[in-house]
Amino acid sequence: MVYNIMRFSLHDGPGIRTTVFLKGCPLACPWCHNPESIRRESEIILREERCIQCGECVDACTHGAVIRDDGRVNTDRALCARCGECVPHCYAGAREVAGKEMTTGSVLDEVVRDRVFFDESGGGVTFSGGEPLLQHEFLASLLQASRQKEIHTVVDTTGCASPVILERIAPLVDLFLYDLKMMDDAKHREYTGVSNILLLENMRRLVQWGKQVIVRIPLIPGINDDPRNIRASGEWLASLPAIREIHLLPYHAAGSEKYVRLGKPYALGALRSPDGNATDRIAAELQKYVPLVILGG
Repeated sequence: MVYNIMRFSLHDGPGIRTTVFLKGCPLACPWCHNPESIRRESEIILREERCIQCGECVDACTHGAVIRDDGRVNTDRALCARCGECVPHCYAGAREVAGKEMTTGSVLDEVVRDRVFFDESGGGVTFSGGEPLLQHEFLASLLQASRQKEIHTVVDTTGCASPVILERIAPLVDLFLYDLKMMDDAKHREYTGVSNILLLENMRRLVQWGKQVIVRIPLIPGINDDPRNIRASGEWLASLPAIREIHLLPYHAAGSEKYVRLGKPYALGALRSPDGNATDRIAAELQKYVPLVILGG
């Protein structure tokens, strides 16, 4: 299940890359800027501002989920089967399916179209999510096919998978972009819904296996940007001397509108992006532990 293939990506690994986003994630981070990535199943995106009230989707829906109510077209998401029957009938482009089933071959056909950019820039393909390890069989197939075509591979992950799965995937990956959200396990459970114990153990495993790992830390004001967490993060990474690079990703609310389009509440509506002075201080603190700290991907 793939929900996007983004070309000419400059922030998902070295060089110019094509990023393949696999659907489904075991974490539920309230700051996630790709909420369409969390559920494994396809979903309907509604852009109400584009709707011209033509009613074609009402006639197309065979599940009774799209109706006219007081002269307006409304969608009952509880009745919606997420089949996408309504989408091709929406002339205004107000409806879209997030997520479609693809084969390894169909994905690689898209990726190799950009090979000339990979060769000239030192780029390649990045598999992201959601959490790509959740679809580990599909991911392994994609990585093997990429390797056969001598395309550089990156996996952007939280590390939320069994060590058995990780050990199978690791030899097929040239670079891991590894999320580190917070060090306190209770707080990690509170904000993401899962423990961080396995995630930290898997990061250590990758380093022990000799894999290249770049750590990505999302900076969420009031949640993980406090001095205690930043210091604990730095000390943990210093215990893994093979990790030489951190990317700081300041929070932004650019994805908040996606929640509206999916009919989901956005829990961090009042949150603002951290200012430059705050991110500079955090970067300086982390550089005490890891040689290279970069703002952004």
